Amino acid sequence: MTITTLCYIENNGKYLMLHRVKKHNDINEGKWIGVGGHAEGQESPEECLLREVKEETGLTLTSYKLRGLVTFISDKCEPELMCVFTANEYIGELTECNEGELYWIDKAVVPTLPTWKVTEFFWICFFQEMSDFFSLKLQYEGEKLVDKQVNLY
Repeated sequence: MTITTLCYIENNGKYLMLHRVKKHNDINEGKWIGVGGHAEGQESPEECLLREVKEETGLTLTSYKLRGLVTFISDKCEPELMCVFTANEYIGELTECNEGELYWIDKAVVPTLPTWKVTEFFWICFFQEMSDFFSLKLQYEGEKLVDKQVNLY
């Protein structure tokens, strides 16, 4: 199973969002997402998080929290375990990202942006403080979601 990270960095009522418009043949093309990526070698999720955030934003996280796990099962690709984080403290200056454009977006606007359907669930947890931690399992056949399991903690 592939391990990935996804992080939503918060500052002054805004989230740092990546508009994926630069990478060719990108499954996320045109979408607005947090920053993150695939773990390399023997990286832990935290090591992957810190490396990916630094590579994509130039920022070094100094405070972050694991908010949930998303297990993706598909008949089209290898299973993936995504570790979803939020962060609210960092050092450094924002740099250009080779995968898209970075913008600080007001929290109220973020849920209206074009994104993956599953991201709506993150906003419910984050904004409505529905739970401290969640686990979500999604099973796909092609593009069709055939099973969903949600656990809130």
